[in-house]
Amino acid sequence: MLTPLDLEHFLRERGLRAELLALSMKTPTVEAAAEAVGTSPEKIVKSLLFMVDDRPVLAITSGANRIDRRRIAKNFGVGRKRVRLADENQVQAATGYTVGAVPPFGHPEPLLTLIDSGVLKHDVVYAGGGASDHLMRVETAEILSVTQGEVLDLVDRSE
Repeated sequence: MLTPLDLEHFLRERGLRAELLALSMKTPTVEAAAEAVGTSPEKIVKSLLFMVDDRPVLAITSGANRIDRRRIAKNFGVGRKRVRLADENQVQAATGYTVGAVPPFGHPEPLLTLIDSGVLKHDVVYAGGGASDHLMRVETAEILSVTQGEVLDLVDRSE
């Protein structure tokens, strides 16, 4: 399993401006993470792994937004039932990190990544830092550049 030290090495090796923050508490929720770094939940990004059939796809969204699986399915030209949230073992196998601590990059192999357009409304966000007591302060432009992610509307904003 990968740790924040592995993520720190990834950042240094590539000369990324992201900053890894060791926190004095665990951040199991978006709200807890926002409170820990003194920001709004919209500036906390979560990296969720979905399986499209047997293919891992990382989806990144802001705050407490819920990703609409139908939008991922439409992007891949498959039915909604062929897109499901990855289980704990699949997350660890694909990303190297545990559920709740997954960074947007720094995985054993680059992952196909979808980035919700709402993420790019912010210049700087806080993402998973490799452990439940770490966050990474990172520019959204770096997330886009490093992941080579495709920007889509992954969230139904009509609610």
